[in-house]
Amino acid sequence: MQRFRSHSEHTLDLKGRLNIPTRFRDVLREQYNSDLLIVTHWDKNLRAYPVAEWEALEEKLLAQGVSQPDFGKLVRYIIAGANECPVDKQGRILLPPTLRAEMGIDKDVAVVGMLLHFEIWDKRLYDEEGSWTRQHFDNLSAGLTQLGIR
Repeated sequence: MQRFRSHSEHTLDLKGRLNIPTRFRDVLREQYNSDLLIVTHWDKNLRAYPVAEWEALEEKLLAQGVSQPDFGKLVRYIIAGANECPVDKQGRILLPPTLRAEMGIDKDVAVVGMLLHFEIWDKRLYDEEGSWTRQHFDNLSAGLTQLGIR
């Protein structure tokens, strides 16, 4: 199974279009038979989902979202930001201006594979996040140990 792996750095054009890495476009086309992404705001970044993975996320939200107090507010936030972003013939998507503004994404971005989806970060913020993660790696790696990875 092909997945979204690795990361790369890109510069948005003046219209806010992002050139999707070729290896990610290949996953989208070969694994999902699609040229459409659903992009939404998340915590500190944007998330881009193939439609099938987005629909699976929606099903989880429908099935389990009502069981937690105030969870509906988070669901509203995630769903309200969802935008269909078709990949054009040049391999780009237009990132909606409202999402770019909310996440502070202006020009330089990092595109980060997360297996079933990928993230789009403001490059400076992604660098800060990576630095923090490296500094706290020992504390964070307990989850790897639980999976038998170390």
